[in-house]
Amino acid sequence: MFDNLSQRLQVTLKRLRGQGRLTEENTREALREVRMALLEADVALPVVKDFIEHVRVKAAGQEVLASLTPGQALIKVVHDELVALMGAANEKLNLATRPPAVILVAGLQGSGKTTTVAKLARFLRERDNKSVMVVSADVYRPAAIEQLHKLAAAVGAEFFPSHPDQKPVDIARHAVEEARKRMMDVLIVDSAGRLHVDEPMMQEIRAVHAAIEPVETLFVVDSMTGQDAVNTARAFNEALPLTGVILTKTDGDARGGAALSIRQVTGKPIKFMGVGEKPAALEPFYPDRVAARILGMGDVLGLVEQASQAADREKAQEFAQKLAKGKGFDLEDFRDQMLQMEKMGGLASLMEKLPGVGEVSEAAKSQLGDRQVKRLVAIINSMTPAERSHPDTIRGSRKRRIAAGSGTQVQDVNRLLKQFDQMQKVMKRMGKGGLQRMLRDVKGRLPGLPG
Repeated sequence: MFDNLSQRLQVTLKRLRGQGRLTEENTREALREVRMALLEADVALPVVKDFIEHVRVKAAGQEVLASLTPGQALIKVVHDELVALMGAANEKLNLATRPPAVILVAGLQGSGKTTTVAKLARFLRERDNKSVMVVSADVYRPAAIEQLHKLAAAVGAEFFPSHPDQKPVDIARHAVEEARKRMMDVLIVDSAGRLHVDEPMMQEIRAVHAAIEPVETLFVVDSMTGQDAVNTARAFNEALPLTGVILTKTDGDARGGAALSIRQVTGKPIKFMGVGEKPAALEPFYPDRVAARILGMGDVLGLVEQASQAADREKAQEFAQKLAKGKGFDLEDFRDQMLQMEKMGGLASLMEKLPGVGEVSEAAKSQLGDRQVKRLVAIINSMTPAERSHPDTIRGSRKRRIAAGSGTQVQDVNRLLKQFDQMQKVMKRMGKGGLQRMLRDVKGRLPGLPG
């Protein structure tokens, strides 16, 4: 998300870094570029006007003009205004109520609503240790009920059955009673979606809302629909007492205009964003971290959280012990490391959080894409256990067999072996006390870590 906006803003603000001082002329020129970048990112025009005016007023202030590095001071102003635009801080779900805390999820058809219900159930189970029940009140699409049933099983949530011949209000009411009986912490109600906003739909969801009195009413919106996303959010906000928004498909939206417009247009916070198709691909929305990513500063905090949530600690410990004992790093280990990255949301998701990635060329990024990782894993899976342990035995005929088995070319196998060879050299250095040295260095740089 924000790829296009990020690239434009970084180029514009980079020019200012080199300026000895800010003048009316170079500030005006920079703000014109920022304005164009925001409009191209599909940010709503009134939002862009307000944003530019706030930055212009602050850029003319003494704090910026008196700074030794005025270009960097202006970048801070842009960062702070982006944060203010998106809501200052992450707003958590309000679940402080007598169980079950009921969450009503609304949105248009195709916005990823049902998938988001399952992702949210998983998030609450794993991060907040809550028992979660889900129910579908979408009686118009029997497939939606079955879809939620399967997804609930996949994420370990309880599923309350419903049928197309029932009324949505009755389904929701019965689900609340059942969740209360079974002492569930949270009940998530998936409401019916429509292809567009219509009055009968709004009346129905208002009736469901009145019947179950949810503590959270979340609107799920597809970020790729740009200005339409903002208009739909406004319509739902007028019909329902929304408490927050979940942005979906942000991994496929290079513009990000919806994220920058929705808060100001609706007055409601973005609480989560969907960053992929996997059940784990739901992240709390932190405006300060998103602003830092837009300006190419990365999101190291998000990266650390992602790693700690997804990492297989047992495997990581085994791997560290193996290196410490001086045992070789083999292709089995190489594959495990790549599968760990996939569990963390994929390489693309990790790269987005690294500082300075905006300056990496698209050609270089494509060489490190998730498709490439899958291809490397497929190649290693085509090898025998003996070949994975002793890659130096892989020669001509074996390479051809491995390539055929993985649906790749011999040159792909050669490329993998070359990458593995480079990685093996790094691991050898770590095995000779390098790992301990590296950990000592990290502990020395980061406050609060035990020495």
